[in-house]
Amino acid sequence: MLVLTRSTGERLVIGDEGEIVLTILDVRGNQVRIGVQAPRHIAVHREEIFERIRAEEKEKEKEKEQDEEREE
Repeated sequence: MLVLTRSTGERLVIGDEGEIVLTILDVRGNQVRIGVQAPRHIAVHREEIFERIRAEEKEKEKEKEQDEEREE
């Protein structure tokens, strides 16, 4: 993991073409507000939302496999 220190207003640029830009908007105690600029085709989620989406996708796939087994 790369660990970087940034101050409010500073940015991180990700990708060879600078496709993703993270801007530190505010720091209050142990919370950091981050602005994310990314192309529309790149999904950006908080980790807990990402995990929920993955769990739902996995459950749908499992249900689909069970349905296919019943059809056989």
